[in-house]
Amino acid sequence: MTSRIEDYAIIGDGRTAALVSRAGSIDWLCLPRFDSEACCAALVGTSEHGFWQIRPVRNTRVERRYDGDTLVLHTDFMGESGSVRLVDFMAVGQQNPVLIRRVIGLQGNLHMRCEVRLRFDYGLMPPLLKWENDVLLAVSGPALVALHCPVALMVGDDECAYVEFDVSASQVMDFVLIHCPSHERPPARVNVSKALDATLTFWRDWIKGFQRRTEWRDAVVRSLLTLKALTYHPTGAIVAAPTMSLPEVPAGTSNWDYRYCWLRDATFTVSALLNAGFHQEAVQWRDWMLRAIGPAPGKMRIMYRIDGGRRLYEQAVPWLPGYQGAAPVRVGNDAAAQRQVDVVGELLDALDLMASAEVPEPPDIVATQRRLVEHLEQTWHDKGHGLWESRASPERYTYSAVMAWVGVDRFIRGVHRRHDQDNLILNRMAKLRDRIRHDISDRCWNHAREHFVDRFGGERLDASLLLLPLVNFLPANEPRMSATIDAVERELSQDGLVWRTPHRGDTDEGAFIACTCWLADCRAMEGRQDDARRLLDRVLSLRNDVGLLSEMYHPGLRRLIGNFPQALSHLALVNTVLGLSGPVLQRGGG
Repeated sequence: MTSRIEDYAIIGDGRTAALVSRAGSIDWLCLPRFDSEACCAALVGTSEHGFWQIRPVRNTRVERRYDGDTLVLHTDFMGESGSVRLVDFMAVGQQNPVLIRRVIGLQGNLHMRCEVRLRFDYGLMPPLLKWENDVLLAVSGPALVALHCPVALMVGDDECAYVEFDVSASQVMDFVLIHCPSHERPPARVNVSKALDATLTFWRDWIKGFQRRTEWRDAVVRSLLTLKALTYHPTGAIVAAPTMSLPEVPAGTSNWDYRYCWLRDATFTVSALLNAGFHQEAVQWRDWMLRAIGPAPGKMRIMYRIDGGRRLYEQAVPWLPGYQGAAPVRVGNDAAAQRQVDVVGELLDALDLMASAEVPEPPDIVATQRRLVEHLEQTWHDKGHGLWESRASPERYTYSAVMAWVGVDRFIRGVHRRHDQDNLILNRMAKLRDRIRHDISDRCWNHAREHFVDRFGGERLDASLLLLPLVNFLPANEPRMSATIDAVERELSQDGLVWRTPHRGDTDEGAFIACTCWLADCRAMEGRQDDARRLLDRVLSLRNDVGLLSEMYHPGLRRLIGNFPQALSHLALVNTVLGLSGPVLQRGGG
């Protein structure tokens, strides 16, 4: 049976990632990229759909942790006869993806089992297995995986390779998986000790860039390392999560592929990176974004592949039963083609934030910003699918209109910052900004309920309204905004956690972790520091034993749910912690 989501840890190399369970099983692995087909898909299926496990034959006590501020995972198995450490990591800086599992005897003697069942095409295709020069090769279509082992594996009739072996104190045994295209020669064996040293050095050197003082350092460092692990290093794109189809509702149908890069997360990403001191990563993300959107805002997608590709065709994968029965399992994401006005505002906001941080701008940035704001001028009143990517009929959402206002406002700020002389467009945009604000104030404030609502003429609350003060649309302590924040906490929160929309109880989705951080940010902006800290502490309590967060938390089940680890949750945590730890670069200059 698939492990609980919180029982997984992530390892990665800047191109892809693997999820490793407390039981020493790799149940999710896509090669060679985050958005490639999985060759270990047990996470959303069963053991028949691919996994790689190294564990003691008999039950043992398990403790695990990362090796300091790195992405090298230590899992200690402690039994009556002895104890063993399993060191899992993906080697950084290799030509091909390399996943290494080092078994170290700590004391006594422990009987272990290694079992490998690779299934390509998301668990559908067994590979052709063959031995070549003491290396087990698994070939399927375009992919070749070479498995270097210190002991010979037996190959069963079901194309599963396995072996049992003893490990005694001080003994070291290295299992190495290397991927390459099937038309190339199998890769040579790597020097595991050198690869381990280089990988440890890479992560330690990178996180040294974080110099901010905060009482929550460990939580921020782990979140930043996780965000770096979710970054496709060749382009700078950050995937929303390395997984797909982990359900938002237990055993439900809201199962989406998150292995892509959302433009909507632009300002969350940029602000977290800049405030944490990682300007180079912010620049790489911005440059990827500008390449992806191109010169035609009207053809913009809300998400892209990690290389900037536009095609994310969604399809069900019927042979996978889903995580604990949550079907259908989906590959691709049709939401990429949705109309969402707020995305343009997010981009202009992110570009403004980088300019405020005095990050050098690319030479064509003015033309890009003008194209974007002129697109907003034509589309700001359009209906769309909103922040939560509803698949119902399009609506005019409050948050979308607010972000249109933000986009126009940030464009005007840029004109003033650069001392441009184009008064014609400046005057036109100033009038548009006023018009959008008036329209929102007039039609998104519900007089009967005495708070802002989620859509024009609507009646429902929505946690996206917490973002209005964060983007400087209204101050947090402005009476209407303060009343809305109070209403969100009163009607959308429970046990210190915030839901996206009104929830029905244990049969509904969980609390959205980022929303709880947004409420903490609002309380801090109101000067209610103690309330903000309590909310942050609640979020910190949701992390698993190695500091990771998914998209949601289900209080009834006391479980993390949704895709994992989730970039937006970790971005929100970083922004909240840094905001409570001293001066930060704020969206909108607030």
